[in-house]
Amino acid sequence: MPVDYKGGEHSKPVIRSFVTPRVRLLLFFTMIFYFSGTGNSAWVAQQLGEALHEAVHRITDKLPNQIYTLQPRERLGFVFPVYSWGPPSVVLEWLARLLCSETPSYLYFVCTCGDDAGKTALLFRKVAERRGWVCKAGFSVTMPNTYVCLPGFDVDSVEVEKQKICDARSRIVQVIEWVDRKVSRFDCHEGGAPYTKSYLLRPLFNRFFVSASRFHVMETCISCGKCEQACPMHNIQMKEGKPEWGSQCSMCLACYHHCPKHAVAYGNQTRKKGQYIFKSPKPV
Repeated sequence: MPVDYKGGEHSKPVIRSFVTPRVRLLLFFTMIFYFSGTGNSAWVAQQLGEALHEAVHRITDKLPNQIYTLQPRERLGFVFPVYSWGPPSVVLEWLARLLCSETPSYLYFVCTCGDDAGKTALLFRKVAERRGWVCKAGFSVTMPNTYVCLPGFDVDSVEVEKQKICDARSRIVQVIEWVDRKVSRFDCHEGGAPYTKSYLLRPLFNRFFVSASRFHVMETCISCGKCEQACPMHNIQMKEGKPEWGSQCSMCLACYHHCPKHAVAYGNQTRKKGQYIFKSPKPV
């Protein structure tokens, strides 16, 4: 098996790849794929990866023709934010087309949400089942709110933000224990009326509000390009010093939250809203 370890049995694997004209074969023992806009899910994925000694990959940086080789009885994890009470479409699409040499014996996910997750677990499990995989576990971790594009939605206060991150640290420790033992368990905070939110409101939201068409910049834009750099979908290009949005928007709002001048706007809904970027908490 062409995977080497350096520095002891608990160090990260040194990964070898084999390239053919049509596919690139990547070999790992274990892996975690994540999607993140403002850093919440990226932090959770990193915590899992470090504790479980697993490679962590941002899915939007990967190519569709890569084949990932799984060892027998290997875990396969996904970490992502909850958007409109379900997994982001880019995550479900990646799950549906991910090329693996073996069926994962323990497929799990960890979702981050500002409040509740609705039927995120069921939506994820059904996509996995359609390709013949069985999702064995799913967990939610409450993190600071990031959605600001509709009336009544805004980031949390500084106090609430700090408390959520503090609580998340202990929650992640519990999740790591469950995943390490390969516990078959679904522990997601669904909230009230989860079916209505995930199966009625979510499709409407995805149809009418998942679009970059209303993004623009105000006169305070300094042409720094941070919005382009922050976009995990690679959906923004700087042209003549100003950002232009493409058609692959996931509404992660990385562009809005990373703007140092609060110049990125979504219609007229965000001018008086707050911004949030995850900052790693100090060790306790």
